[in-house]
Amino acid sequence: MELSVTDLRELVTALNQSDIVELTLKGADFELTLRKPGAMVSASAPAPIAPRAIEGAAPSPPPPVEPVIPAAPATPATPPGKGSDLLSITSPMVGTFYRSPAPEEPAFVGVGDRISSGQTVCIIEAMKLMNELEAEISGEIVEILVENAQPVEFGQTLMLVRPL
Repeated sequence: MELSVTDLRELVTALNQSDIVELTLKGADFELTLRKPGAMVSASAPAPIAPRAIEGAAPSPPPPVEPVIPAAPATPATPPGKGSDLLSITSPMVGTFYRSPAPEEPAFVGVGDRISSGQTVCIIEAMKLMNELEAEISGEIVEILVENAQPVEFGQTLMLVRPL
């Protein structure tokens, strides 16, 4: 079984939109585990599954177990040299950041703009779906930390806002 980048993005989006905390996908030549940030990992590892013996081949060692470190809360943000009164608008998913609804249209918001709770501030494209990101706070945009059409990660700070 082969996984394309599109297939992987679809899996990540499906995981983010479900109640599933961890998903493990095993193929003949790979094993993929997706885990939501902040998911608790049990102290004991599950019993390893014995690999199928291939005549004349040495069994491969099990993959190393990497600890999952929960993401720190995104708000309030205190970037270097900024006041501690700033709050973050963070990406709720992995995708591509867009400042406007279309290339020829003006940006939803700019530095210095006042926003209100529920106002669309950007779009995150994930798997060909355009997801409008609405502000959960009212305030003034102090800084936009992401360039237009730049890939973003889950939990990445997109904008800094001074609450009003």
